[in-house]
Amino acid sequence: MNAYGDSGLPSVAEAAAHGPVNPWVALAYLVSGVFFILALRGLSSPATSRTGNRFGMIGMLIAVVTTLVTHDIANIVEILIAIALGGVIGITIARRIAMTSMPELVAAFHSLVGLAAVLVGWAAYLNPGAFGLLTDTGIGAVSKVEMGLGIAIGAITFSGSVIAFLKLSGRMSGSPILLPARHVINLGTLAAIIVLTALFAMAGPAETMPLIIALTVLAFAIGFLLIIPIGGADMPVVVSMLNSYSGWAAAAMGFTLGNTAMIITGALVGSSGAILSYIMCRAMNRSFISVIAGGFGADDSGGAGGEAREQRPYKQGSAADAAFMLEQAEKVIIIPGYGMAVAQAQHALREMADMLEEKGVEVKYAIHPVAGRMPGHMNVLLAEAQVPYENVFELEDINSEFAQADVAFIIGANDVVNPAAKTDKSSPIYGMPVFDVDKAKQVFFIKRSMGGVGYAGVDNDVFYMDQTMMLLSDAKKMVEEIVKAMD
Repeated sequence: MNAYGDSGLPSVAEAAAHGPVNPWVALAYLVSGVFFILALRGLSSPATSRTGNRFGMIGMLIAVVTTLVTHDIANIVEILIAIALGGVIGITIARRIAMTSMPELVAAFHSLVGLAAVLVGWAAYLNPGAFGLLTDTGIGAVSKVEMGLGIAIGAITFSGSVIAFLKLSGRMSGSPILLPARHVINLGTLAAIIVLTALFAMAGPAETMPLIIALTVLAFAIGFLLIIPIGGADMPVVVSMLNSYSGWAAAAMGFTLGNTAMIITGALVGSSGAILSYIMCRAMNRSFISVIAGGFGADDSGGAGGEAREQRPYKQGSAADAAFMLEQAEKVIIIPGYGMAVAQAQHALREMADMLEEKGVEVKYAIHPVAGRMPGHMNVLLAEAQVPYENVFELEDINSEFAQADVAFIIGANDVVNPAAKTDKSSPIYGMPVFDVDKAKQVFFIKRSMGGVGYAGVDNDVFYMDQTMMLLSDAKKMVEEIVKAMD
């Protein structure tokens, strides 16, 4: 074995501690970084998302293989077994998971990234020699700062993602949980984490253990405290925000490990997640700072919008009624939501739209930025049903067309068409841009029953409008019945 190990190349830890990375290793990491950038570019559109996924897989393969080759691994068999087990688990979950469970799955995966960052940080602290972090006086101050930041961001990501998973999966209420003096508690905890990181960096070897334990505990706590005050309407932003946190945690650990690929990948994920969160906040007319600060702008009084109102008169129709009116229409705009995803009604919906187009009806789909509890959820489902991309429009591109639409066909959406966002200042969704379905000549609203409210927990005036016909049934069953009635 030479000075660089069996491979003849310097390990990442050795390179970080003793000199620059071998140029071939740097080139391999650069190539993997390029593939990650191409992956993000591909994922920006449903038409190129599959290609983007493939680019990401290739980039990760190059990064993993390069890291394995450049390390002195005590037992490569154990590493390969771990990779194989992870691959089997990942494939199994990917094949079995329903699209309706994708938001909470993403939150769960973010929690694993955060936990991994915490464990790597602690491993580096407990055995710094194996990571090339030792100096004559112990772990260097810069390495301690990187380690402390990685552990803190990772712990925040982990506990925050666990809360997001519980809310998205229905195991915890989606309503904001507002603690007394929560802003003071949150700011105080964050300040304490910053101070502890600085003290940890300056402390001697014998004084660091209590500081890193306190840092870890407080970081886990603040992740929990930041997410519980955020209501259901803002959960899509939270998913994107936690994705950003997981990226920054990985980047911080990349500095600790001296791994260029982790730094590049973490920075890409962190920055793209932050940009997406900002874009979504603008689309929802939310303050980015207020969301990431844990509902900083939320009304402590709670308002009256969080509960369903007393039942009011509404009109209920049948599939035959809807089929007749749809066939007479010239323009129909379909607004899909989470209820469509739960019922897996996208294929039946595509069949209905095809039949209407054959009869000369213009059909368009309107997608809200937060429809489906995760960015792009509805786009993916419609793409799965092979809905043409040119028929799918975002809110700002189609909202002005509802005034010319004969029918607004709402299937499983609720909060994104709720006029309370424009009229009720006490509503938790006030200020969020919504579709102007009330301007359409006729509104068909598919909903299981009149008893429930949307994910944000507010009643919807659209149910009771004169031009609204409620189609109370499972979304897939109702659309299939409409299709049969149009035969």
